[in-house]
Amino acid sequence: MTQHLKTATFAGGCFWCMVEPFDERPGIHGIISGYTGGHTKNPTYMEVITEETGHREAVQITYDPEIFPYHRLLSIFWQQIDPTDDRGQFADRGYSYTTAIYYHDEEQKQLAEESRKELEASGKFKAPIVTQILPAEPFYEAEREHQDYYKKNRFHYKIYKKGSGRAKFIKDHWKYDKDKEDLKKRLTDIQYKVTQENATERPFQNEYDDHTEEGIYVDIVSKEPLFSSTDKYDAGCGWPSFTKPIEKQQVAEEVDQSHGMIRTEVRSSRADSHLGHVFEDGPKDEGGLRYCINSAALEFVPKEEMKERGYEDFLYLFD
Repeated sequence: MTQHLKTATFAGGCFWCMVEPFDERPGIHGIISGYTGGHTKNPTYMEVITEETGHREAVQITYDPEIFPYHRLLSIFWQQIDPTDDRGQFADRGYSYTTAIYYHDEEQKQLAEESRKELEASGKFKAPIVTQILPAEPFYEAEREHQDYYKKNRFHYKIYKKGSGRAKFIKDHWKYDKDKEDLKKRLTDIQYKVTQENATERPFQNEYDDHTEEGIYVDIVSKEPLFSSTDKYDAGCGWPSFTKPIEKQQVAEEVDQSHGMIRTEVRSSRADSHLGHVFEDGPKDEGGLRYCINSAALEFVPKEEMKERGYEDFLYLFD
């Protein structure tokens, strides 16, 4: 595995909202909020918002391309922004909040241009894509209070992301479209009841409880990668158990007060499939969590088939 780290720079409106989507994923070594593209050296936040510095708010990401390739960074970037808005992003107006991809080499430039063409061809947006693709310029780190804002000010961050309109825009444009009748045709009865009606399969009498083959487990509905065999262990509970998801952004957690208990439900982020629950009785040396997941919510992809089935980006898990 290479030790050669690379840099990616994205302007996606308010930088508070551009850290969390990339943060703490495998292969991501650091994310800095800052300013770039302008003429003022070492600008302050108050200077940038005057719109007189020529800078945009941006994030600079240090990543390992063998674990987290640039095309995946681009995919995440496009799903955080309104690429048709040339006057700002959501509630934040002005040039400093407009969007851009700043490439650091010719490979990044080519991949960025290809990804923009793919987005245009998809027809997802009726208006023209106006996000610029530009050569990287000097990047100036923002003030300390703006770094990791979503971690240090969780409540305000959530209120802001919702109030600005960004959260709803992302959900409306990137949600997984589910047709209930189609799902009933392609899923088994128990798969449908678990993922769509929050049912629970029988313990010990399910497909993956004692399954030990190398590979990944994907959402049975959307085929989004969720868990890896490298994080699977025998918890003795009768259901497949994992210490963590492949990437935390792939699952969502909700409070579950059903059956007279208070538990933390786990759902897939993209398709909103019910997966199971997470408990705090997992292996302490691996974080202490136990993701107790229904086999019926998963499809297993063997390591040997991952490349041909489009999961090559996750083969690093088995290096």
